[in-house]
Amino acid sequence: MNATDELILKDLKEYVSGFEVRGDYSNIGKIMSLGDGIANISGLSEASMGEVVTFGSGVSGVVINLKKDYVSCVVLGDFLSLNEGDEARSTGELLKVSVSKSLLGRIIDPILTPLDGKGHIKSGKDSRLKPVEKVAPGIIFRGSVNTPLETGIIAIDSMIPVGRGQRELIIGDRNTGKTAIAIDTIINLSRLNKAKKGKKVISIYVAIGQKQSKVVQIAAKLESYGALDETIIIAANSSDPVSLQYIAPYVGCAIGEYFMENGEDVLIVYDDLTKHAWSYRQISLSLRRPSGREAYPGDIFYLHSRLLERACKLSKKEGGGSLTAFPVIETQAQDISSYIPTNVISITDGQIYLEPDLFYQGVRPAINVGLSVSRVGSAAQLPIMKKVAGRLRLELAQFNELSSFSQFGSDLDEATKAKLERGKRLMEILKQPQYSPVDITDQILAVWFVTNGFLDETEVGNVYDSAFKFAAYLKRKYIKFEDVVKSGEKFTPEIEEKLKKYALEFLKSI
Repeated sequence: MNATDELILKDLKEYVSGFEVRGDYSNIGKIMSLGDGIANISGLSEASMGEVVTFGSGVSGVVINLKKDYVSCVVLGDFLSLNEGDEARSTGELLKVSVSKSLLGRIIDPILTPLDGKGHIKSGKDSRLKPVEKVAPGIIFRGSVNTPLETGIIAIDSMIPVGRGQRELIIGDRNTGKTAIAIDTIINLSRLNKAKKGKKVISIYVAIGQKQSKVVQIAAKLESYGALDETIIIAANSSDPVSLQYIAPYVGCAIGEYFMENGEDVLIVYDDLTKHAWSYRQISLSLRRPSGREAYPGDIFYLHSRLLERACKLSKKEGGGSLTAFPVIETQAQDISSYIPTNVISITDGQIYLEPDLFYQGVRPAINVGLSVSRVGSAAQLPIMKKVAGRLRLELAQFNELSSFSQFGSDLDEATKAKLERGKRLMEILKQPQYSPVDITDQILAVWFVTNGFLDETEVGNVYDSAFKFAAYLKRKYIKFEDVVKSGEKFTPEIEEKLKKYALEFLKSI
């Protein structure tokens, strides 16, 4: 190095030593490429998974992929407003939503934009920022699931009981009444809230990839039954970007956790997680991640497990709130052994399986009792219902076996014929009109009346009406029976003797 070089180097060192870095330039990048709701951004060296990124147009995104030279974001908002070369800034914040009680009665999209034309959502003093992605509560923060969540549907409350804090899958082919079960449950919970029967339950309905017209119909139906004011509807419609369909259930869960952590009980319906898996598959393929079975990425199980694990019942020390999840899965040609159905079945605490054959035979809700199960079981069931329903399940199983056997022969003995006739009447009591939830006391009385053979001589078509006429008659005669049911008293011989006495009186009066 000669004297001139040394002089130049000295001048450079002096110049650099006086250079002052103003601002943090590590969180600024540029969009390299765009496609299918995904923005690939270079320069965000400090970005982390799940971090919010803002663009110059005011649109935001969430980091979903980290590569050596760039990061990938799913864009939440108007994707078409972005261009290659636009500036992007990482915020250092994970995606959060502002939740308050003012969301009740509203229809919103996953970024909390109102869709119902009722104006801006005001955030009051109770407003909280809740993370969209969160680790589920640990076992020491949880309590046992032992309080029934009354759906108002006889087949479910009697044989597939759901507890508050449970995850009960609703599964079946298209157009078999999956959404109807969820909506009937929301209507029944609203009815119980207004009658002040038990602890209030707030409902959240998350529509993922549904037609906009279907969401509007559901909202109108809930409003007509007075249930919308205690319900939040989050809609990521089929015409919306896949990014919104992807985050919709997590946003719904974050809103539900707000109420749960305040000590309240919440029901959240994910309708449906099949379309949610489709949206994630589309995002993953756009990110050029390797595809596995049925073209889904390898972490598809984690997609739903980290969502459904957040449904739980908190211990009394943590406030005693609960988040009950009703995930919906659509099967094809009754194949419950395909990839996504088996994934979600293994995550949940039971399933309600809806069978097309039953649906077309007029059995609605078309619940296949043999393939449906609640793994919480009778722990979340009133003692009297537990006693009455045990006999119902047994006799239905015998009826299903005998009915398939009797197809091959006409010469049946009297005992077999009697069981078949009783079974037909049991099936009739489980046929329930939509939007007509039944009070738990009426369910117990109607099921007991039929299982004990009091309607064996009645025409099959008149069984449903006769059973509930008896329920109304007994509640007039035995005024304290509803209190006995709610108190958790067991089904004693004294109570059964009273029921038999009133049943005989009722039969004489008609």
